[in-house]
Amino acid sequence: MILSDEVLRVYVACRPARDGDLLYVSQPGYVDLCRKDIFSVLGVSEEPLLPLGNPGTFDQFGIMPSTLVQQGKAIYAYYSGWTRMKTVPYTLAIGVAKSVDGGTHFERIGEGPVLTIGPDDPYFVTGPVVRIVDGVWHMWLLSCKDWKTIAGKAEPIYRLVTATSEDGLSWKRNASDIIPAHTETECQDICAPFFHKGLWHAFFAWRDPLYRSGKYQLGYASSADLLSWERDDSKAGISLSETGWDSEMMCYPQIIEVDGRVLMFYCGNDFGREGFGAAELELSAASSH
Repeated sequence: MILSDEVLRVYVACRPARDGDLLYVSQPGYVDLCRKDIFSVLGVSEEPLLPLGNPGTFDQFGIMPSTLVQQGKAIYAYYSGWTRMKTVPYTLAIGVAKSVDGGTHFERIGEGPVLTIGPDDPYFVTGPVVRIVDGVWHMWLLSCKDWKTIAGKAEPIYRLVTATSEDGLSWKRNASDIIPAHTETECQDICAPFFHKGLWHAFFAWRDPLYRSGKYQLGYASSADLLSWERDDSKAGISLSETGWDSEMMCYPQIIEVDGRVLMFYCGNDFGREGFGAAELELSAASSH
């Protein structure tokens, strides 16, 4: 989010050390970067933006922000909430919180989720990315299709779907997957759409737990109408580095336009354990570096 003329704020999900049951929780925070030099860190949130949910609520064990929408003086943060399970590790649902102080403090809009499991989403929904286009709220999210046991571990299989809303709170789900999968067990994660030169573009993360050690890489798709998407990963224009923090994995992309630049922030190896970084779209060649 562009915070000011000097500051670009990146919202993140953090994981403290495991608890007494050797299980993680996830809490939301932010990193403030210099708008003109994004590799200059100006500050880090000193405490979680939002406390974990009350016992029994959908976000008792984790809050992972994935999109912000500014409406007047209010900022709405859409996030994934974690609930621990017994037969599988977890389920997730989508919540929303509101800030009226410029994005530093947030309060839930109710203790329940705005999107949760249902007839089309029997296991979980997560990873919301929201855009308002011509007055309509559009959400790109992940729907878990199945859990499979792979090498003795329960692995969810999830795909990108969409939802629309008139107010950002009541959502109507589209039951169809929007991006074709390479394999039956492909998992698709955060989708980052943006409009450029008369076309909608989207970067997204994908992996297959049966192949490539289950590590995410980035894919690409385009759309003229936000309804049908054509996938062509060869046009992603970016791939794993030969060495370093993103040499094994690239995941959770987010796109923002800043001062005529199109920037993509993403997490690196081990789902971000080794940090997050950025890429910039080469506007002249319409590719990334």
